[in-house]
Amino acid sequence: MSGSCLHRSWEVSTVPDGALLGGAGKGNRNPAIDTVEKSDAPVVPEKPPNKGKAHAFEGTGSAEAVEGRGAAKGNAGETPAGRTPSRETASKGLEGIRETAKRDKRVKFTALLHHITPSLLVESFYDLNKTAAVGVDGVTWRDYEDILYERVHELHREIHTGAYRAQASRRTYIHKTDGKLRPLGIAAVEDKIVQQAVVKVLSAIYEEDFLGFSYGFRRGRGQHDALDALWMGILTKQIGWILDADISAFFDTIDHEWMMKFLQHRIADKRILRLIKKWLKAGVIEDGKRIASERGTPQGAVISPLLANIYLHYVFDTWAHH
Repeated sequence: MSGSCLHRSWEVSTVPDGALLGGAGKGNRNPAIDTVEKSDAPVVPEKPPNKGKAHAFEGTGSAEAVEGRGAAKGNAGETPAGRTPSRETASKGLEGIRETAKRDKRVKFTALLHHITPSLLVESFYDLNKTAAVGVDGVTWRDYEDILYERVHELHREIHTGAYRAQASRRTYIHKTDGKLRPLGIAAVEDKIVQQAVVKVLSAIYEEDFLGFSYGFRRGRGQHDALDALWMGILTKQIGWILDADISAFFDTIDHEWMMKFLQHRIADKRILRLIKKWLKAGVIEDGKRIASERGTPQGAVISPLLANIYLHYVFDTWAHH
């Protein structure tokens, strides 16, 4: 079976009227609907950590042995954004993060924000779905492209000085196969850009941590690859039973406190953690009202699949592996 495209940014495409229920349509640019969270004070970058001692990898599970683990590909330029975004396979900075994460599973990364460069922001913008539905800002991908190169350096400054503010997501619903409705959160374009940039940086770490039998929302992996591994396992191993399970309303019920604790196993850059916390707490706009977020991460947000995989890595995958 061919691989799937689930590794791409998880966004919701624009659909005809009536296909989405409960959506507010195009939002306005009224700042009153922005999240109430205040901007951060400027933070002095911390020194990068010393390289940890190398040690051998632990054994892998049967599905991992069947499927193998391909090295994740990343790309981000370190030069100021030009008219053409960098398409290098990996920057030296992100490759260094990846090598350190691979070498030492215990190291905590204290200086990650400086990898969020204007070039990476531009590249992240062009990674987004061009036809995705608009957020509360009412700005389409095409609208933002017109101001991208004039805006990106100011956005970069806001991120690094702590002035960046996350906007609430626009709540909408889609039909599930069982007839129920699945709630989605549509972020503003600028939030999508920053989230995508953070995903690129964090993926350099976590693609070295995630186990081989984890297939959802990972680069170069998908549900068909999981089925292939399952099929090979059945053919080549002595299988007595198969467990099929689902987590009810997983994205809606992720515990914020535990999410942050899990991130801190690897991430010690408080500025990156603060960005993620802003997105978790930004809330949603539904029927013109802002609803605060006490738990969960918006299903449909660019950052949510990675956060979900990190959460599951600690609460399920490592347990299943052991």
